[in-house]
Amino acid sequence: MTAPKPTPKPGPRPGAPSPAVLAKQATHPVKVPVVAEVSDEQIEAAKKFGSVDGDAVVVTIGEEKVTVGEAAGDDPLTPFAKAYYELAASVERFHARLSSAELSPKDIDDSLGSIAPQLETPAVVGDIAALRERFEMVQKEALEAREKIQAEREAARVEALAAREQIVAAAEAIAAKPEAQVHWKNDTAELRSLLDTWKEAQRSNARIPKDAERELWKRFTTARSGFEKARKHHFAQLDKDNADVAGRKEELVAQAERLAQSTDWDRTARAFKDLMGEWKRAGRGRRSVDDALWKRFQTAQDSFFDARRAESEAEDEALAGNVEGKEAAVVEAEALLPIKDLENTKRQLRAIQDRFEDAGRVPRADVARLNKRMGAVEKAVRDAEDAQWNSRNPEIERRATGAAAQLEAAIADLEKDLEAAKESGDKRKIKEAEEALSARRAWLEQIQGVVS
Repeated sequence: MTAPKPTPKPGPRPGAPSPAVLAKQATHPVKVPVVAEVSDEQIEAAKKFGSVDGDAVVVTIGEEKVTVGEAAGDDPLTPFAKAYYELAASVERFHARLSSAELSPKDIDDSLGSIAPQLETPAVVGDIAALRERFEMVQKEALEAREKIQAEREAARVEALAAREQIVAAAEAIAAKPEAQVHWKNDTAELRSLLDTWKEAQRSNARIPKDAERELWKRFTTARSGFEKARKHHFAQLDKDNADVAGRKEELVAQAERLAQSTDWDRTARAFKDLMGEWKRAGRGRRSVDDALWKRFQTAQDSFFDARRAESEAEDEALAGNVEGKEAAVVEAEALLPIKDLENTKRQLRAIQDRFEDAGRVPRADVARLNKRMGAVEKAVRDAEDAQWNSRNPEIERRATGAAAQLEAAIADLEKDLEAAKESGDKRKIKEAEEALSARRAWLEQIQGVVS
């Protein structure tokens, strides 16, 4: 049977080196071999290695003759010679790809697995020995490239695995934080960033073993879901706590707003003080709600104290006219000291005390001052009574002597205070010092009467 004539395929471009020449070169002779029309000279050179034996085309490889196909047509060797150059070109194309393109170990294995059988059991006519020698060199280089690619890929896989482990460890560290150390906004953003980093690693980094990736992804999602669960619980509890605080403060605001209308000044002022303590104990809630409630509370409180202050100022203004009468009674009482005639002094003091009371109420700023001065005179009278009853008691006399010494020391201090007040020009301090000094001098004079 006549074998079908092989379809001519493009061979190396005219003038391209023969496989025998290429086999002797250690480096790539061409970057990207271009298959072009095979010249007649090349065909004739290849046909020298072939012959026709009956109906078969035979190629000579060293001392061996190998049948490569059926002889057909008037020129049966030419198609096989052209096929030889195509096979040689495929070897060079593969060689060029080793340095000019990214090949996977599978690509290399596939190319070697495609070319090697064609050289082992040739179906072409040409210098097979030289082409085999060339292919051995290319195959050696390809296997070295394959090992290098595999090593690089393994290193990339190790690096990618470490990068994924680092992502997972960072997520687990965030999820394991004690709640008091969690910054919910920042840590949530960090976990989102870690997820983006994971996705980018899947797209850009080397692939890692599927079982390792599944295990790491499981740990990563467990950390994220655990954190998200804690976050939801935290904010749910926070919302509840905020609602409780807001409810309690709403009650306090309502009480404050009711108290703001009261005119029971002293009792209501104490009530506001208690409300302020309860407000602080209620804790902090959502800031916007807290601020709004505090504004209402403060408005109610200010309203009450402004009203109390206005009432007090009006009252003080109304009572200011009583100060003169009260002051006159105090001055009159102080004139009774030192006591010379106890009974007469007591009688005069009772009349003065009646006038002091009849003078009426005075502004709050004057109450303590006037009461203190009147009280000093009253005490001096009581002390004189005690001294009279115990004038013959040695123990009483001893105590009076001690009291006199204390009063003398106090008078000395007050004299210094009065001098300092005069130097500063503070009229209020001058007046207070003079009053205190006058009272203690009267007491001392009274006590000295007991001692003598």
